[in-house]
Amino acid sequence: MKQLLLLAFLLLIQSVPAATVKDREGAVRGDKARLENDPRWNWNDVDGGFRLAKTTGKPLLVVLRCLPCMSCAGIDASVLEEQELVPLLDQFVCVRIINANALDLSRFQFDYDLSFSAILFNGDGTIYGRYGSWLHQKDPLNKTTAGFKKALEAALAIHQGYPANKAALSGKQGGPTPYQTPIEFPALAGKYQSKLDWNGKVVASCVHCHMVGDAFRAYYRGQNKPVPVEWIYPQPSIETLGITLATDEVAKVEAVADGSAANAAGIQAGDIFTRLNGQPLVSIADVSWVLHRSPDSGSLPATVLRGGKETTVTLDLPAGWRLKSDIGKRVGTWPMRAMAFGGMKMDDIPDEERTALGLDKTQMALRIFHVGEFGQHAAAKKAGFKKDDIIIQISDQKQRLTESALIGDLLLHHLPGEKIPAVVLRGQERVELNLPQQ
Repeated sequence: MKQLLLLAFLLLIQSVPAATVKDREGAVRGDKARLENDPRWNWNDVDGGFRLAKTTGKPLLVVLRCLPCMSCAGIDASVLEEQELVPLLDQFVCVRIINANALDLSRFQFDYDLSFSAILFNGDGTIYGRYGSWLHQKDPLNKTTAGFKKALEAALAIHQGYPANKAALSGKQGGPTPYQTPIEFPALAGKYQSKLDWNGKVVASCVHCHMVGDAFRAYYRGQNKPVPVEWIYPQPSIETLGITLATDEVAKVEAVADGSAANAAGIQAGDIFTRLNGQPLVSIADVSWVLHRSPDSGSLPATVLRGGKETTVTLDLPAGWRLKSDIGKRVGTWPMRAMAFGGMKMDDIPDEERTALGLDKTQMALRIFHVGEFGQHAAAKKAGFKKDDIIIQISDQKQRLTESALIGDLLLHHLPGEKIPAVVLRGQERVELNLPQQ
């Protein structure tokens, strides 16, 4: 019974935009009361952390934690309480950040859809690496810190070789951004201040990390421009290239998919990536960062450890490789559903059900299982779309696509204000509608 209840709970939190703790205000205020004067954790003071790192010569560990969000609660508790981590943490200046309001976006570029992330720096601001786990994001009860420990150890090794290795770290540094801090973006400006409102509703004054990614996308959309592909599919998993990495290692290959780009490159299970595009790695999040900054097609050099020896391999990035990303469970996808779908959520119909419905396995067949009712998320409902409709054509697009791929296709090729002809099956009836772009 306990296993069934746990399974039901995990399915529930993956089906909603972001499950939150019951007492959100209490969670934030409790964290402050507990850690504001903690001897190890420099609480919510990045600048103070950098000053201390420069003074002590230690590397800087910045943990970013969205407290109201239930995801990653397990690893967050372990990082704060696990005694086995203490010897490692004591080699760092440790900073805990609980809101994104005043983040310097030139320094803090990471996977904004995660509710627990970490960036490891030199005191001069040079980034050694990033950590963030979708394993924990999907399971708030998971407390394992094996991968986090490996990331800390790898960052310490990079720190030992610094500054001689600084050139190899250049690709890890953030690129230019339209604004220096999140609250300068038009979507957030005037609504949030640089500091939290501790005298009022503190949670309502907090910019959550996922709101940064949302603000980037709204910035481009607001200028009537296509959303850049790297912001539709941010920090992509290397699974898009056919590689499954072990979650408790830095970057160890667990499996390679037949017929994939990785298979063609000769990558094997058991290989350990030591460098990707010339960058030393500290975690799977570092791998995603390299892919985030990679071209839409081309070659990606890698160094792997195989049988105790390093060897160089080259991954070919096929055109459109990012569109294979599954972004369905990202919280940042919900605003994109409003932009591209008018607030609908849909799933590709599996092969066995297609046969029963008389649908071809190569054609578009996306069943709508959620139609929003408020604000921009109500646009599809107003246009006539209904729950359980099956979308079989969008404009001249008829071939089979996942929801994630269709979001990308629409945001890359259509702009706000357009109404795209669509055909849906409603029972035995074909209905023609217009899909609003926002």
